[in-house]
Amino acid sequence: MAVGLFTEPQFCISGDRMLLVAFGDTIDLRVNEKVRAMTALLRKDPPEGVAVVVPAYRSLAVVYDPLVTTPGELRTILRRLSTRLADADIPPPCTVEIPVCYGGDLGPDIAFVAEHNGLDVRDVIAIHTARPYHIYTIGFAPGFCYLGGLDERLHTPRLETPRVVVAAGSVGIAEAQTGIYPLDSPGGWRLIGRTPLKLFDARRERPFLYQTGDSLRFVAISPEEYRLIREEGGA
Repeated sequence: MAVGLFTEPQFCISGDRMLLVAFGDTIDLRVNEKVRAMTALLRKDPPEGVAVVVPAYRSLAVVYDPLVTTPGELRTILRRLSTRLADADIPPPCTVEIPVCYGGDLGPDIAFVAEHNGLDVRDVIAIHTARPYHIYTIGFAPGFCYLGGLDERLHTPRLETPRVVVAAGSVGIAEAQTGIYPLDSPGGWRLIGRTPLKLFDARRERPFLYQTGDSLRFVAISPEEYRLIREEGGA
């Protein structure tokens, strides 16, 4: 068995109408692919009584009607489906470019990130934009994506006291993760920049710019480019 990857799915009852299905015990692309495949199979042909399927890093939550089905019945179905994961129709991944204006008022913590890691600000920007980041899952807030792959040279602790309000579009770092705040909200991540794009807009035909399984690549832009994109209404 590969480290962190279960040979068979593991099950855990959560409350009176939820069954958790885990495919591994660590954040790993192979584990996440199994989660995405099982999610696709369940959403394409939901078993009787299943209301919602919610994927995460290494597991998914199956919400069911206890008057229609039981955890035992679902375990039998899910074990059978786990042998068909290769047949799942998973949307092909895309790489979405996210323009970011780094530093200044838009990224007030970038100097701290640099100093904490023995770098200068230019190094932080170069490292942060050097690789794509896999979207493992989306949650917490509409459009908030949990990304994997942050370079160890940028790992930085959270703020000791979270900010009451973090502006939508802010790009931050917290420990071993990087991410973007899609909406104005409280938050304790170290802010290194901001994107002018609207990551979530319920009025759009596609409210989100990306989906689970896609990758994000950050692209550094100037303050003037940031202003122009903002004036054009973002995406």
